[in-house]
Amino acid sequence: MTSCSETRRAEREVRLGKLIVPANVELQIPNLAFHHDAQYWGQDVDLFKPERFSEGVAKATKDNIVAFLPFGMGPRTCVGFNFATIEVKIALSMILQRYSITLSPTYVHSPFHFLTVRPQHGVKVILHRLNRKE
Repeated sequence: MTSCSETRRAEREVRLGKLIVPANVELQIPNLAFHHDAQYWGQDVDLFKPERFSEGVAKATKDNIVAFLPFGMGPRTCVGFNFATIEVKIALSMILQRYSITLSPTYVHSPFHFLTVRPQHGVKVILHRLNRKE
């Protein structure tokens, strides 16, 4: 699943203009910050102008590969998002028809806050085959 921001971790101390970012700090840059940056898109950045892309994305963004990330959230979400969601639902329903799921005894509950609350080390499960006649 995609998100509405990009996250990067500084491998070493970095200077960004007047800002010094220490090593191992995570930076979150909202897509809208660079999708609405006049430096890349011009002073008419807030106008709907599909003709910007008439010569391709590279030309429209002045060859800046991070200036355009169209697969965000909301009305401009990834065109394959709905298809991928349906695929996951089908796969999960096929698994649940044949297996029951229990938490692994090695699972360690460790919530991690990053936009949402998620398991820091994933969720370890055990699949038990259901005995059913087909």
